[in-house]
Amino acid sequence: MTTLTSQAAEPRPACAAPRDADRDSRHGAMALAAALPGDTVLYLLLPMFHDAFGVTLAEAGMLLAANRLVRIAGYGWVARFYARRGDRITCTLAVAAAALCALGYATLSGFWALLPLRLVWGLSFAALNLSTQVLATSAAEGAAARSGRSRAYIALGPLVGLPAGALLAQAAGPRPIFVALAALALAGWLAARRLPALPHPAAAAAGRPRQRLPNALDTWSFLEGFTLDGLFVIGLSYLGRDLLPGNAVAAAGTLMALRYGAEIVLSPVGGRMAGAWGAERLLVVLSLLTSLSLAGFGHGWLGSCALAIVILRALQLPLLPPIVARRHPGPDRVRALAARSVWRDIGAGTGPLAAGLLLPVMPASWMYGAAALMLAVAALACARTR
Repeated sequence: MTTLTSQAAEPRPACAAPRDADRDSRHGAMALAAALPGDTVLYLLLPMFHDAFGVTLAEAGMLLAANRLVRIAGYGWVARFYARRGDRITCTLAVAAAALCALGYATLSGFWALLPLRLVWGLSFAALNLSTQVLATSAAEGAAARSGRSRAYIALGPLVGLPAGALLAQAAGPRPIFVALAALALAGWLAARRLPALPHPAAAAAGRPRQRLPNALDTWSFLEGFTLDGLFVIGLSYLGRDLLPGNAVAAAGTLMALRYGAEIVLSPVGGRMAGAWGAERLLVVLSLLTSLSLAGFGHGWLGSCALAIVILRALQLPLLPPIVARRHPGPDRVRALAARSVWRDIGAGTGPLAAGLLLPVMPASWMYGAAALMLAVAALACARTR
């Protein structure tokens, strides 16, 4: 990683040279990596220690879903603010808000006290996530590899924060870790101040996008969130709850950290593979393999298929931004990237609900088999519309 200073970077044009794009993408990813652990550790600790936060288990579930729901409603506003203000101001505000949210998790109790924090974090993540995708695709040359490296930097924060949160929760309870995570989020300010200051005026002038039916990439984004961030995660907990020996907090934290460890190792590999073979072609191949793994997961091959899904997900993460940037060149890229994120959030929000309703009453092989078939068809549709 580069050495960061508090000195702000000079404004740079939106269409950056590859070397500038590499630097800006790295700094944007580091800002998100510093802000993200407050959220991922809350996902680990809030359901297990909901009494310590003054909420019921049902309220804990609503709090964890609130940040996705506000992103679905607010991504358009975030995209317009980002286009008008640029990366530096947007990301600086977002990491400051993330620090305040983490501090609130450490000190506030009760559903109505924590709910505003979850809503603020949802908008902050939307801004940081959009910025990292735009910066990674700001130069067409090497966009896929740059996107993979960005995902690896982002995953560093949760990889460290989750085991630390589990260990500290065992020793001192679930609250103190969030004070440290608030300080970590503030460290992301150093990276955010190194980002380009220029706005994206052409994207801002585009205004609110017109309502339209989802296209093939929208559908694939929805189904990827629905299956990999929804059905799979809930199914792993529901079907494999007897496979976690020893302390549940440590075991769950380790499993969640391994997911981010796979992103660090494999997302850059996926980016390089996309640069060599083509992102669309690789997306189809990996999605078809993921579909096979999902079907096997539903038939009871939990260990091997879960590992395969984690690997394939990490390889797929850097593929969508370069595909979107190639299909939507110019200022429309900001709107298109925001739209894909909205569809993924809708899928990731509805997937757990579907899993909770269907797993107790439907054979897992049927549910995961149907989800695998839909994901495969959506991937093939993306290839047909290239």
